[in-house]
Amino acid sequence: MRTILTLTTAALILAACSNGGDTKAVVDAVKPSEAGSDATYSASPKFDAAKLSAVLNDQPDKTKDRYEARNPAETLEFFGITPGMYVGEALPGGGWYTKILVPYLGENGKLVGIDYSVDMWPEFSFANDDFIEAKKNWPEEFVAKSAEWAPEDGAKIAATTFGTPAGDMAEKLDAVLYIRALHNLSRFEAEGGYLTQALKHSHNSLKPGGIVGVVQHRAPESWEDAQATGSAGYVKQSNLIAAFEAAGFDFIEASEINANPKDQPGEGDVVWRLPPSLNGVGDDAALKAERMAIGETDRMTLLFKKR
Repeated sequence: MRTILTLTTAALILAACSNGGDTKAVVDAVKPSEAGSDATYSASPKFDAAKLSAVLNDQPDKTKDRYEARNPAETLEFFGITPGMYVGEALPGGGWYTKILVPYLGENGKLVGIDYSVDMWPEFSFANDDFIEAKKNWPEEFVAKSAEWAPEDGAKIAATTFGTPAGDMAEKLDAVLYIRALHNLSRFEAEGGYLTQALKHSHNSLKPGGIVGVVQHRAPESWEDAQATGSAGYVKQSNLIAAFEAAGFDFIEASEINANPKDQPGEGDVVWRLPPSLNGVGDDAALKAERMAIGETDRMTLLFKKR
């Protein structure tokens, strides 16, 4: 087990970039009976273990199968996420955490999904013109798709991108969560300042004293920085802490909740060689068994507070 790490030395990263040309405002879904509820919002005073346990028990088996690796109860408790909070979720993807957070945050809470800036998608080799054009409608689509499963007593759901100014969401969020969502932002920092952009957006969206929770594939500190940019999925813990501190956050604490000391990546190893992806395994039963024995990646779990 790695010991808890506390760093107080900030390192400079690239200067903040522009908003990248995205002009779409936050797309919000508010139930008719809740119109104007932002004005009366107040967060629950404490973590509700019983409510979260009930939500986790209600999830499908496919979701529960990942609990051992993802530790959602312990992770959300460490971050101090409580019912009634307004929470931004970076890169919600298929909604694994979204479908836990929405019922847990409850009718007084709000979940804001946050995607990459549209300007960042061309950096991916798979992103053709049609894909990028479709991404311009992601905020509306995220809200619409979430409405298909969201419970009536769940949190309000909204969506935006890191390339969109905070606007009327400025200083409204209690927390922003980056769950395995930072490696590509780090990977393309040199190309467009996308990590800087995301951290600035989070800082602008958070209330004074708001928190950021991070779970991220962890590179060995012995790796050269050029190897740990995020292109292999791994990022060095010290580099992320320095980036957040430079962006106006104080590092509060690290936890080993999501650590896996069996994952000892070497040069050329990528996150996706391990389960659940098992890239490169093919029909090699012995290799599959070897990688399954390692389990999912070693992950840092970090807590920051807006300065």
